[in-house]
Amino acid sequence: MLQETTKTFRVAVGGFALESVSFLPQETGVEAFEREARRGADLIEALGGTATVAGGFLALLAEAGAEAVPLVYSDCSAAGPASDAAFEEFGDEILRGLSAAEPLDGVLLFLHGAMTTPARTDPEGDLLQSVRALLGPSLPIMVAFDLHANLSPRTAELCDALFGFHFSPHIDMAETGKRAARCLMARLKGEEDPQLAMVKVPMMLPSIFTATALAPLSDIVAESLSLPQRVPGVIDASVFCGFAYADTPDIGFSVAVVADGDQALAAQEAARLAELTWQSRDALLHDELVLGLEDGLVEARRIAVRSDRPVVVLEHADRLNDSTWCLRSLIDGPSGMAVHCPYLWDPDSAAAAVAAGAGARLNLALGGRSSERAGGSIAVEAEVLWAGQKVFTGSGPMRRGRRINLGPAALLRIGDVTVSVISNSTTAIDLDALEQFGVDFTAQDILLLRSKTHFRAVFEPLAVAIVIVDTPDWGTADLARLPYRHAPAGLFPLDRAAQKSRSRAETRTQEKQAQ
Repeated sequence: MLQETTKTFRVAVGGFALESVSFLPQETGVEAFEREARRGADLIEALGGTATVAGGFLALLAEAGAEAVPLVYSDCSAAGPASDAAFEEFGDEILRGLSAAEPLDGVLLFLHGAMTTPARTDPEGDLLQSVRALLGPSLPIMVAFDLHANLSPRTAELCDALFGFHFSPHIDMAETGKRAARCLMARLKGEEDPQLAMVKVPMMLPSIFTATALAPLSDIVAESLSLPQRVPGVIDASVFCGFAYADTPDIGFSVAVVADGDQALAAQEAARLAELTWQSRDALLHDELVLGLEDGLVEARRIAVRSDRPVVVLEHADRLNDSTWCLRSLIDGPSGMAVHCPYLWDPDSAAAAVAAGAGARLNLALGGRSSERAGGSIAVEAEVLWAGQKVFTGSGPMRRGRRINLGPAALLRIGDVTVSVISNSTTAIDLDALEQFGVDFTAQDILLLRSKTHFRAVFEPLAVAIVIVDTPDWGTADLARLPYRHAPAGLFPLDRAAQKSRSRAETRTQEKQAQ
């Protein structure tokens, strides 16, 4: 009697992700992606067990007894547009890997959804089109996206199902990978027939207002999370907030629903969730939470002087971690308060400090070089408290298990202010950013951060208050100040700003006519 055998499914695993700030002059080139790249067996070893999407892919595939076929995986977080060369090189590597890995039973990819290049406004759609052309119409492709994805309708047509992070801070990246892999395995085993529907919502938000603990976004996310439990046949639902700083025709919110064998049900529930989101648009804007530079720092000092817990000052508009608007004011302001600024991106100052060594005193031009909006460099005399190469394994909720390479780095003291300067730009979102430099969070009066929402997972429970300060850098909360070229007409809140501008112009005209 022949023994029954169970098929081992071969599933390709890869990722190519960047959250592009289209307005930044610096491109994110091959070298930046290469620094984060993991390939082949190294992908499985380095990312298995981590809090990444790849970690979730690998965990679920192992649990299901499937074979993970590693391609290349590189996640560059947020920076300027990807260079066309970087897109071509890594996109081609994914395609070559897929071709070499055939025969395959399925594909799992992580794409951010907000990548742009100088020549492309929808590079992820272009990549998926090439993947689909290579593998044919029947091979299942499941894609995990960031909550801040600007999804194109073409993307939904090219993959069998797509899944987004539910939360910002993105504490569920690994779980999102598992959701995608779980759906793929159910499809391969004939247990589910995923049908996808996506609806675009003509609105976007500044990133700081996409913290999913803020109502009413929290209610919308809760509704999406409850759909699979409440509505028979719904497998998964995702709300994508879009990324307002990647200038594309597809910018803004999307809703995606996956249903079992019922595309009409998926479309119905996606439309309902999209309408709920649209009706909440005014309440999703929290302009009352944002202060100007001077008012914000006055408020932070007022709170700090009355508390034994640190105040977080959030300079959210800084997209490359080198803005000096707040730092200059904190250095020049009243003394007597302990202030710490982690992860200021300044390779030149870091190199100078490493060359001089701990104990040296240096005259530096600190930060402010990324663009004309970054505030300009600050001329300081700084004491080097520590300097050297900084590489470590992340321990925070979003970076657990990941190798963090800051490159040459240093801890500087400028009066009452300490600053860690780094060579490889990344954002401080957890206590690693302080503890790796021997800085005690509890000893600070003010902590200057540049995150948008991710810092909240760790610092919101620890800080006495969060003071959000808007500055002129490229991540401003006032989206009407950004030079959009591709964003569609009528997009909220740009349409609201345009209406206000027209109203003010009409009022001025009427006043002149009345004189």
